[in-house]
Amino acid sequence: MSNSSDSDALAGARERIDALDARIQALIGERAEIALEVARIKQAQGRSDFYRPEREAEVLRRVAERNAGPLDDATLTRLMREVMSACLALESPLKVAYLGPEGTYTQAAVYRHFGHAVDALPRAAIDEIFREVEAGNADFGVVPVENSTEGVVSHTLDQLVGSSLSICGEVALAVHHHLLSNAGTLDGVRRVVAHAQSLAQCRKWLDAHLPGVVREGVSSNGEAARMVAREDSAAAIAGRAASEFYSLPMLASNIEDEPNNTTRFLVLGRQSVPATGADMTSILVAIRNRPGMLHRLLTPAAEAGVDLARIESRPSRRQAWDYNFFIDIEGHVDEPRVRQVLDAIESEAAFLKVLGSYPRSVGFGAGSP
Repeated sequence: MSNSSDSDALAGARERIDALDARIQALIGERAEIALEVARIKQAQGRSDFYRPEREAEVLRRVAERNAGPLDDATLTRLMREVMSACLALESPLKVAYLGPEGTYTQAAVYRHFGHAVDALPRAAIDEIFREVEAGNADFGVVPVENSTEGVVSHTLDQLVGSSLSICGEVALAVHHHLLSNAGTLDGVRRVVAHAQSLAQCRKWLDAHLPGVVREGVSSNGEAARMVAREDSAAAIAGRAASEFYSLPMLASNIEDEPNNTTRFLVLGRQSVPATGADMTSILVAIRNRPGMLHRLLTPAAEAGVDLARIESRPSRRQAWDYNFFIDIEGHVDEPRVRQVLDAIESEAAFLKVLGSYPRSVGFGAGSP
């Protein structure tokens, strides 16, 4: 008798799921119709701003705020992002340049931020990504900027100095590295290929498990996987996506030395982004060569109660021992308190450039350059 009642309960639960699936599908279709209506309105107004970073950030934050479980915020956010991505593609599909080839963590960052309904354009180098967006061949670009273990990606910072692009967003992803190879066993590996930062992030594991094996740095982990896929005695350090894309078996998983290793990516575009209430402003500052100048630059933020989230220095290349400072300030450039701090810094600095104000990452996922 209990088996019969259990079967009836199961059948009833499945019927309710089927009914909910039909409702969800209908609502997604209704949302898509409204997205097309929005596109028609914007086209009639002569507007081309189909993708609005601040609007997407606000929608995703409300998703998390409304969540009552049992699914976690990251899962619901990911699902909603894909719905938004598909609806946006009906209005105007986005072209997004990233550090390729296919299978890189930067490609994963593209999909995490924009969803999968975009035209993802792999490029061989970071400067190419900047050029593609500047020339209008891509709507946005995604580049790695720093890793919590190995520090900044200096090439990205150097490109920001002379670029006309603005930072429109950020993506923070937890890093999980895997050793991919056709070798079959660790004993068969004679060479390990990866991005230089990934080799550094897995140094202890490599020292312990593959001592003496040659390590070769390449432009990206996706490129490493592409190269290794044609060999039998080499291994690549890359993500799960590269393993699937290049059909490379995983000899070892999660080989990064730091379990909380995270990489931050920047989204580059040609537009400024309005405030959302949870924003970051990035600036570039060149200081005059005087005693105590850096302290004088940072004091206005402390006095105004504005948090400086990050400070990095890079050689300016103007002269020896001269530096540019990249500073992340919590808040938006249009907020009076942030504007006050920027004005005070500019009055003391030799040069100040606002690189962009953008929504803070609603981060989840896995990645690295």
